[in-house]
Amino acid sequence: MTTYNIKLDGDILRISFGDPAQNDQIVRDAAARLDEMAQSGELKGGQLLKINGPASLPVACVLAHKMAHLFGAVGVFDPKLGKYVISISHSPMYKLGDLID
Repeated sequence: MTTYNIKLDGDILRISFGDPAQNDQIVRDAAARLDEMAQSGELKGGQLLKINGPASLPVACVLAHKMAHLFGAVGVFDPKLGKYVISISHSPMYKLGDLID
């Protein structure tokens, strides 16, 4: 049982809440899952990662911190726009605020 679900689907990190819990536990579970994925080689890093799914602000900070070290750019899905918004970029290929499919 976990309080937060994280799965890599191509270049999309699919996230969702699991068992009910407070943010302190959810943050620990999300960080542990990301570490597990990195250690197993499932999450290797690359040019771009797209994140899709619900997250509390504390969980979003954990995701952003860990993914910024692995990927050149990170886009987060905005359901109102129906696109990913580049929110972190260390790459000349992507500028903050760029919208991608």
